[in-house]
Amino acid sequence: MLGVDLEALIRTIGYTGLFVMVFAETGLLIGFFLPGDTLLITAGLLAGRSQLDLVILVPLLIVAAILGDAVGYQIGLHAGPRIFRREDSRFFKRRHLERAQEFYLKHGGKTIIVARFLAVIRTFAPTVAGAAGMPYRRFFVFNLIGGATWVPSMLVLGYWFGKKVGNLEYFFTGMVAIMVIISIAPGLWHVYRERDTYLRRN
Repeated sequence: MLGVDLEALIRTIGYTGLFVMVFAETGLLIGFFLPGDTLLITAGLLAGRSQLDLVILVPLLIVAAILGDAVGYQIGLHAGPRIFRREDSRFFKRRHLERAQEFYLKHGGKTIIVARFLAVIRTFAPTVAGAAGMPYRRFFVFNLIGGATWVPSMLVLGYWFGKKVGNLEYFFTGMVAIMVIISIAPGLWHVYRERDTYLRRN
């Protein structure tokens, strides 16, 4: 959704629209293009300016994120291998699903938590977990932790900027930098762990 004025969009769609967008981005395969992190941070920014209520946003969007992942899991559980044979379309790219599958095979159940902070992967991770047959009780625990971590952290980050930073140019520059750090952090951590393993062997 490049080029979209998120502030204006959020003011237009309100709490209901935010709920739907977070739900779709985390649970429906066609929602991969939605701006999950930036949407939450911008909503937090508006809350910091008293244009939205953080007390409403946090529980509302945690529920949206958890329900979204639960639906994604059910899609994977019931559609299974058929999804991986599906042809590319305007609203579906199989490579995103395969990327999430690779991430899941490497990191296991914690993928459901880590993927919350990774654009695109967070949309497909619950579907992959369902297709892989992860027990729902185990999935639910990871889903709960992920949703209860991702939503408040993004909202509070935006809220803080809304309170402390008056210049929007600084806000968006800082936001981009933070998103880059969040996106590469899991990969850097994996490299660090592999390096530690290599040093112990040698």
